[in-house]
Parts: sequence; structure tokens; C-alpha cells
Amino acid sequence: MSKKLFLVGLVLLMAACNTSQSVVRTSKSNQPKTSEPVAQRVKKPIYRPATAKSGGVTTQKSTSNPATNTASSEILEATTRVKVTTEMVLAYIEKYKNIAKENMVNTGIPASITLGQAILESGAGTGPLSVQANNHFGIKCHKEWTGPSIRYTDDAENECFRKYEEPSGSFKDHSYFLTSRPRYASLFQLGKDDYAAWARGLKAAGYATDPKYPEKLIGLIERYQLSKYDAEVLGNDYMAVVPQKEISYTDDSQKYTVVKGDTLYSISKRFNITVEELKRKNNMVDNTLSLGQTIIVK
Repeated sequence: MSKKLFLVGLVLLMAACNTSQSVVRTSKSNQPKTSEPVAQRVKKPIYRPATAKSGGVTTQKSTSNPATNTASSEILEATTRVKVTTEMVLAYIEKYKNIAKENMVNTGIPASITLGQAILESGAGTGPLSVQANNHFGIKCHKEWTGPSIRYTDDAENECFRKYEEPSGSFKDHSYFLTSRPRYASLFQLGKDDYAAWARGLKAAGYATDPKYPEKLIGLIERYQLSKYDAEVLGNDYMAVVPQKEISYTDDSQKYTVVKGDTLYSISKRFNITVEELKRKNNMVDNTLSLGQTIIVK
């Protein structure tokens, strides 16, 4: 190497050592990191409708109907107003017919009258007086009664009615009631087989306040052929009676034959139906009725 080149190199080295700036070798890895914004994911609230909290117990009403009795029925109204079926009345007759016949033998009161009054007054044994007091004839206490009694609102509020241990006691007392009171004496001048005259005589003597009492009683006697028990006691041949107000029944409907004196209003009351419903069932345009006309009432 020449002396000249050596000197040049030495000068350059000395110049580098005397510089005031320091030389820093930076590496890429030592560079400060740049902070970039970070996107944060925020969950949106999910909307859920508030559910109503039950504050009590919900009672579910049953839609099922109890089995209904499809048999024909009627309204019996005297001291009580009840609805009974034909089967109920027939069962009642079967239960008490012998008592009525025995009383007829002993007192002369037609068995048909006794049974008819009992059915009407007691609602065939379903009325409150018969159920609570075994009183099947609606006999009130009167001043001479010293036995048990029950209070019941009839013609007046809280009237006193007789109470019996057994229904048979009511039947016997009914016979005694009629035979022991002078006002009923005229009844025993009538034929024992003339139930219609007995029914009218009872009303005339003041037994009942219902003006329709005789018609109701006669209707029951004829409808259920109660006069046959009179014939059995008297030893007479029995001829079936055609009811004055004939009621016939079918599987689908109940029909009624119009008789003298009937109006749509009276028929509606008898069968517990409105006049408008009667007209609708029978395609009637007015309230006109004719004797012997058969109309649907159920």
C-alpha cells in the first residue's frame, strides 16, 4: 500500500471520530408500535315483551253439560213451583197409590183426588214442604195443631205449616182434615167416582186460593189416569179417560192440542215458553188459535 493512500485513510478515520452526531442503528423490531383504534362489539339489548304474571288462580269453567233427562216434563204449581218429568210423577204414584186407596176405603175420599192433590201440592214429592217437612198437601198449622211445624212463605210471609215424621202421616192427616171440617161436608154427598165434582168442590170450600186449582187437579187426574184407583176400590170396571187437555210426546218435540179457552199467552205460561217462541216453532204469523189445533210447545 502506498504512503499516500495510507494518509488519506488516516484522515478519514480521524474525521469520523470527531463528528458530534452519533450513529444509531435501528432495527425494525425496535420501532414503537402505532396504536390503531379497536372496534368494540356491543350486543344490542334483546326486546322481550313483559309476560303478565298471574296474580291469582284461573278457574276453568267446564263446558260439559250434565246428562239431561229427555223425558217429557211439566210445571206443577200450587204451594210450590217445580218442574218434574213424567217418570217422576209415575214413580210417585206407584209409591203412594196404596195409601190413597186405603184412605178411600176408610174415609170415602176418592183415591184419585188424594193422589192428584198430593202430586200438585208437593210437586210429586220434590217441593220444599214435602222434602223438609214430609208435608205433601200444603196443610197449614191452624190453631189446633200442636205437632212439629215449619215456616214457609206462601200466601203470606213465614206461614206455619205442619211437619210430619213420615209422608204417610201427611196422607192420613189430609183425610182427617177433610172429614173433620164442616165446610167440606158437602163433598161427601158427591159420588166417589166423580173426581171432577170433588175438584170443583174443594175450591168452592176454600181448600186452595189458586183460581185454576180445579182445572189443574182434573188435568193431573186425567193425564195420569188416577181414577182407575177409584174404580179398583169401588169394584167398578175402569174406562180410560181422554184428558181434557191432551199432551202428546214424541222423540223430538212435545205437542199440545188446543181446547176452548186457550190463548197463546196461557199456553206459554203453562209450558214456560215465550209467545214469540211458540209462534216461531209453529210458523205462526199472528196469535190466532183454533180448537183441536196441535202446536209444538217444546
